Amino acid sequence: MNTFRGVFLTGFLVCLGMLLIAGYFQFVEHLDPCPLCILQRIMVLIAAFVFLLGAIHNPVNVGRRVYGFLLLLVAGIGAAIAGRHVWLQQLPEDQVPTCGPGLNFILENFPINQAIDMVLRGSGECADVLWTFLGLSIPGWTLVAFLIMIIVALRQLFGRHKRTTLF
Repeated sequence: MNTFRGVFLTGFLVCLGMLLIAGYFQFVEHLDPCPLCILQRIMVLIAAFVFLLGAIHNPVNVGRRVYGFLLLLVAGIGAAIAGRHVWLQQLPEDQVPTCGPGLNFILENFPINQAIDMVLRGSGECADVLWTFLGLSIPGWTLVAFLIMIIVALRQLFGRHKRTTLF
């Protein structure tokens, strides 16, 4: 699928799969998400929305660059959050921040700028590695996915485009 629509439809399906896997971990395996996990899920959901809109719209030239920029923005923020999460998981035990309140409590009781700052600092629960595959934790794999999205976005921003249709 080398067409814009095919790439963006694939991106949407991958994001949907990531969200379904996150739901499986939460509701079947009972791995409760920490605040940084929730923020990563939100960024994957926003990326899925950008991918879906791009696939439906199937723009030419400038439109492809606009979708590339939006995807770069979303994936960049997601990669930063996932990278912070991976960093927290690599900290020595004596440097891990103490556990804090849940995301709902933070959002209900603090101004939004202070709430975002608190969440991004992470807490002890964010440093727990509850699952790994091939040596990477869930945030590690999410970081890989965001980095691939960044590559797709850069290709849309700086690549040559010609209009082809998949359907």
